[in-house]
Amino acid sequence: MDFLNSHLGEFAALLTACFWTATSLSFESASNKIGSVAVNILRLIMGFIFLSIFTFFRRGMILPLDAPPENWFWLVLSGLVGFVFGDLFLFKSYTVIGSRFAMLIMTLVPPITAFFSFVILGEKLTVFNYIGMTLTFFGITLAIFSRNGRGEKLTLKLAPRGMLYALGGAVGQALGLVLSKLGLRNYDPFAATQIRIIAGISGFAILVTILKRWKNVTKATTNRAAMIPTTVGAFFGPFLGVSFSLIAIKFTEAGIASTIMALVPVLIIIPAVVLYKQKVTFPEIAGAIISVGGVALFFV
Repeated sequence: MDFLNSHLGEFAALLTACFWTATSLSFESASNKIGSVAVNILRLIMGFIFLSIFTFFRRGMILPLDAPPENWFWLVLSGLVGFVFGDLFLFKSYTVIGSRFAMLIMTLVPPITAFFSFVILGEKLTVFNYIGMTLTFFGITLAIFSRNGRGEKLTLKLAPRGMLYALGGAVGQALGLVLSKLGLRNYDPFAATQIRIIAGISGFAILVTILKRWKNVTKATTNRAAMIPTTVGAFFGPFLGVSFSLIAIKFTEAGIASTIMALVPVLIIIPAVVLYKQKVTFPEIAGAIISVGGVALFFV
């Protein structure tokens, strides 16, 4: 129990990676059917409903009205940067290069987070953390590059604009994490996620209005094939995933949390085998083992 308590942030980050694996697959499917903008605002609305129900029973409050103004400021800013800017680009990349390769590029989140954490929070990582980060990156890269099993180069597979979209998503998520840590402090992580989602919904509402896409969003709600994965993604993403990511950065350094959460590309291998009947090669297995070994160094 002491081990669990002392590494609560790391365990929360590992659970977040599992949740985001389900989310990325779900949102890729939904985005290809109804578009990334519609999926973004719908999943945030659903996530907010899930969170409101949960916080009502957990805290006796539907809305986070007890949050101090300073928490609201940083969490709203985090929601705009992470959900609106970051996820808009990330979801767009799903439709161009797919969730597997988008998640590969999202492994840039940890070093970007570490940079923002150093500049904004003054956080520093240990030697073991750097070694673990390097092993995790190497393992993830090995697993993803070998997934096709045909020796094709990644540069020949990905559209440049898709890579730029994913890079924008990585920057948004990294900065959003750091801003979340500033706004979280001693406040409840689930209620803090509500504030971030409120900001995200507001930002996307403005964007949808400017783009004149409310008709498309309304029409999307009648698309059963898209709403099922959107609902699943909303449950594991804005509700569980984002909330546990805040728990992670509350109890460990943002750079460490984001590195563990970057395991999503490796975790996607399992549903790829079970759901899509893809073959797993030795380099993929080796990559998974190396990545897990890298994560283990964060517990030293």
